[in-house]
Amino acid sequence: MFLYSPAESIHALDVSRLRDPALTIWRASAYGELAGCGALKELGTDHGEVKSMRTAKPYLRQGVAEQILSTLLAEARSRGYKRVSLETGTNEAFVPAIALYKKFGFEPCGPFGDYQDDPYSTFLTMPIV
Repeated sequence: MFLYSPAESIHALDVSRLRDPALTIWRASAYGELAGCGALKELGTDHGEVKSMRTAKPYLRQGVAEQILSTLLAEARSRGYKRVSLETGTNEAFVPAIALYKKFGFEPCGPFGDYQDDPYSTFLTMPIV
C-alpha cells in the first residue's frame, strides 16, 4: 500500500485492529500455503464492510479473490445486511480489484463509516439481495 498512497490515506488494518470483535477474517489456502485472505467488518446491523482483501502473488488471477469475496458476501447475506461497502485505492495497481468488485455488482459511492473524501480512495457499495 505504501507504494501507492501516503500513510494517512492507507486504511489497511494493523495487527491490533485485526482483533476488533466486529471483524471476521477468512483465509484461502492452496497446497498448504496461504493463497489469500479477506475480512468482513460489521458497521451496523444492516451494513458490512469488505476489508483486507489480498491474494498472494503466486495465486493472482486464479480465482482466489473471487472465492473469498463470494464467501464474504454469502456471510453478509446470512447476517441480514442490506448493504456491503468497501474502500480501495485509486492507483492503477488497484484496477484489477476494482474490476472484480464491479463484476460482483459494486458501484461507486461516497465515503461511509469513518472514511473521509480522499483522492487516494475509491468507495464502492452494493445492496445485498
